[in-house]
Amino acid sequence: MGQLPGWTLERQTRMGIAWTNGTVTEAIAPWIYLALFGLGSFLLLWRLETLSARGFEGTVLGALVMPYCSGLGNLIFVYVLVREGGPGPEVLTNAYVNNFTNLTLLLGLPALLWGLPVAQGRSPQSTESRFRWARLWPADRHHQAVVTTLLAVLGFTLTVWIQGRDGWIHRFEGVVLVGLFLVWQFWHVLEVLRENERREGRLLGWTLLADGVLLALGAWLSYVSIQWLVDWVLGRAEGLFSARYLGWLSGWLLVLPNAVLALYYGWRGRPEVVYASQVGDGHICIPLCVGLYALFYPLAVPAFFDLAMAGLCVAAGVHLFCVLVLGRFPRWMGWLALAAYVAFVHQGLPR
Repeated sequence: MGQLPGWTLERQTRMGIAWTNGTVTEAIAPWIYLALFGLGSFLLLWRLETLSARGFEGTVLGALVMPYCSGLGNLIFVYVLVREGGPGPEVLTNAYVNNFTNLTLLLGLPALLWGLPVAQGRSPQSTESRFRWARLWPADRHHQAVVTTLLAVLGFTLTVWIQGRDGWIHRFEGVVLVGLFLVWQFWHVLEVLRENERREGRLLGWTLLADGVLLALGAWLSYVSIQWLVDWVLGRAEGLFSARYLGWLSGWLLVLPNAVLALYYGWRGRPEVVYASQVGDGHICIPLCVGLYALFYPLAVPAFFDLAMAGLCVAAGVHLFCVLVLGRFPRWMGWLALAAYVAFVHQGLPR
């Protein structure tokens, strides 16, 4: 594919951009659509910061709003595959790469740089305090929210693991997954409504309309860029940037907005937002993306399915232990998380 002769005017218009010269070289086109993806992600994340400044609780914002913005690309990826009859196993590969990256690299790196103390108002150094709190539910609401979110990711992952033990995830199982996600989101909506009532309606003002327009523009740019990039990768048969690695490539691409969130809010000293945004983004992939694909086509699980689900459960369990018992994800655990991610890429990518 030295050039893209199939890029007629109709094709270019469908992808969202009409080129005057009639063809686009393969070397230039991917960078253009990566730039569009970056612009769309910037618009989405910019409005998130505005919502945060207007008073949305950090953990609610991270668990309810941010996942839809940073995880929008994953939803678009599923839509493109469903529309074009793309391979179902790539949905699970994408979800696994995305979620494991969130739980290791994108939580380990902020822990190394700034630390991730989730429990506020108590020292994490007292051994007696650690084990006393291990027997009690956290009192701080941000701490509670992070613990609950980690319990949810464990529950969702175990559900998908059980469903896929026979090698397939069918339509009814997809309905269950989407239903679980909607129940989880409804609980967060109630949290927002309660907070809005406490703040006398200031959170849900008319300015949300302007935010919605900009979020829609960011979503459209994400759709255009992801649709083209998926088509481009599927059209290549050899090399790293080929259909063979579609799940990996899409997982890395779509995790970039999460990386921005993790580093930005880690630098701002908002560890509860870092945790809620990364783990909440994982809920978009598992169960929502997996469930949505299964609604349309039976989803065959990939060969590494059991190992992947076990790895996600172990990673989530380690975070749950650290947050519940220690009140933080320690810096030394950040090194282990980065090492786990390197081992994950080294072992998984050649397959």
